[in-house]
Amino acid sequence: MKRIIFLSLFFLSLFTTANSFGQIQKPATWTYTFSKNEVKKGETVDLIFTAILQNDWYIYSTEFEADGPIPTSFTLQPHASFELVGKVKPQNPKEKYDEIWEGKIRFFDNKGVFKQTVKILTDNPVIKGSSDYQTCRHTNGVCVGGNQDFEFKGIKVLAGAAVPEKETIETKTEGTQGTANPEVAAATDTTSQEIISATGVATDTTVSTTSDDSNVVTSTDEAAGDKSLWGFALAAFLSGLVALLTPCVFPIIPMTVSYFTNQENGKVKALLYGISIILIYTLIGTVVSRINGPAFANFLSTHWFPNLLFFAIFFVFGLSFLGLFEIVLPSGFVNKMDARADRGGYAGVFFMAFTLVLVSFSCTGPIVGSLLVASAGGEVVKPIIGMAAFSAAFAIPFTLFALFPQWLKSLPKSGGWLNTVKVVLGFLELALALKFFSIADQVYHWRLLDREVYLAFWIVIFGMLGFYLLGKIRTPHDSVTEKVSVPRLLLSIITFTFVVYMIPGMWGAPLKALAGYLPPQSTLDFDLSKRTSGTAKVTSGEVKKYADLFHLPHELDGFFDYKDALAYAKKVNKPVFIDFTGHGCVNCREMEARVWPDPEVLKRLENDFVIVALYVDDKTELSESQWYTSKYDNKAKKTIGAQNGDLQIVKYNNNAQPHYCIVDHEGNLLVPPKNYDLNPASFAKYLDSGKAAFGKK
Repeated sequence: MKRIIFLSLFFLSLFTTANSFGQIQKPATWTYTFSKNEVKKGETVDLIFTAILQNDWYIYSTEFEADGPIPTSFTLQPHASFELVGKVKPQNPKEKYDEIWEGKIRFFDNKGVFKQTVKILTDNPVIKGSSDYQTCRHTNGVCVGGNQDFEFKGIKVLAGAAVPEKETIETKTEGTQGTANPEVAAATDTTSQEIISATGVATDTTVSTTSDDSNVVTSTDEAAGDKSLWGFALAAFLSGLVALLTPCVFPIIPMTVSYFTNQENGKVKALLYGISIILIYTLIGTVVSRINGPAFANFLSTHWFPNLLFFAIFFVFGLSFLGLFEIVLPSGFVNKMDARADRGGYAGVFFMAFTLVLVSFSCTGPIVGSLLVASAGGEVVKPIIGMAAFSAAFAIPFTLFALFPQWLKSLPKSGGWLNTVKVVLGFLELALALKFFSIADQVYHWRLLDREVYLAFWIVIFGMLGFYLLGKIRTPHDSVTEKVSVPRLLLSIITFTFVVYMIPGMWGAPLKALAGYLPPQSTLDFDLSKRTSGTAKVTSGEVKKYADLFHLPHELDGFFDYKDALAYAKKVNKPVFIDFTGHGCVNCREMEARVWPDPEVLKRLENDFVIVALYVDDKTELSESQWYTSKYDNKAKKTIGAQNGDLQIVKYNNNAQPHYCIVDHEGNLLVPPKNYDLNPASFAKYLDSGKAAFGKK
């Protein structure tokens, strides 16, 4: 009966298609690529079949429960130049229950990716075949069958027989370094490398190869990255607006406007003036991005030296804003730029903008420096975007007031309030400086800035800020405050409220609003919440490697070594929940503070999984017998963090944190990984899907 229904719908769809559109529909366009460009004889390679679908169309996967729709199939013509390894693997299709077919169906929207592993046996392999498939439209139910011939071309077969992957794995002997960690090397001994992005969605990225033919895999969460970049740009823009309210900049606005109102073509020059400011600051961001380069990302984010350097920069900038000293550029350089600005003309306008940048440096320098520090980490685009956004906010008012000088009448007069803005920024700089010291402190286990010490500093800093706003504290350049204005009073109320909010955190309150900015709660010396939770399960008698260095949140019991976790999971017959995390990972702490404590999530983590937390930025050096050289980057992995990070890249094709994987006892993924997601219900559903997939094995 189902077949009759299907044939009726199929021919009806063909009739509808022909009459509705008046032409043959081809909603799917196919491409055929290899997973790598070079291969040795006897080595395996993935054939990647990619269907690009028109908007509103979908294609069925290769297999599903429902009896009716035509699944996608690929038939390869036998040839002596290759042999099949396994079956075709659809890459993360969607799944739903279809009432018409009375079963679950799997399908792809927008793009479908399938992979077939083959072993190359001779030069110039002949890989041809055909595919059958069915595409359907969401809006009107129209379905179109398809048949496509294909041929894979362009792979280079290297001379000489391939060396089996297991033979390249050497164990560590005295006086030499092993070429691969056995755990990580096992991850590379697979017939198919599935490239999984940070969002858990498979992509058909062509994988480049190094000289030893090891796959180089990178992964980014584009959506999260775009969101982060837009957020950083907004913060930079707001910083530019704040910079306008500093004593070095605000009084210059009327002088600048009066200059352009008395000039020939004053409005054109004013526009050029604003553009010049943006170009100068953007140039600074470009230079910083070129100096950083992606290779320094891990060094800048986790090593003690850059983090302590950034701490010192913020600390010095904070003291400068508080009035201890002024940060100024050499007067000779400033005078030369000022002399060039006096020459007039359009070139003079550019140098006038340059002079503004230099003269205002004592106030804008700390803000610009803070932005560049915040973007440091191997970023290329971020410093440029940050400087462009900052300078746009900085330049637009100068330009607008020059174009419309009558607006000047609405500006408040310069006065002591400008120094107040500067001092408030000083307090904020001191508070933010502690974050960088905290990262180094956690990575190297110094235990100098544990959670309660960090909170004590913040409580004191923001408490003093509140008293300053009330006029109870004066800095060197402040005038006497006889009356407190309403805005200052409101700001002091907000500040003291923030202080009161932080105080319970000294004894274990989670402080979810600050998740990610504080050291982990496990660093507290005295935590009252531990006395009342009492829900954590304890693994009986298990000796946990590195338990003296790491701790799981919410008194969860788990492991910190990948191999030990897999062994214990096999013993108790549970799936493994891998948490790839880092000491300096803000989003990791936020997930642990806002998602993991949810009763439904915590219950599943406690009862259904063996948890292993793998810190990728930890600098604890291992004994020399445990070192190995990674096949990914050919570098020696000597620390806990380096080996965990290498495992994440080689085995799970990802290098972002947080990154959560649910795997079986051999470390194979049961469901697509998950990343940063603050929706507890969604995370609980992810855990359920992993448990269900494990139950089917």
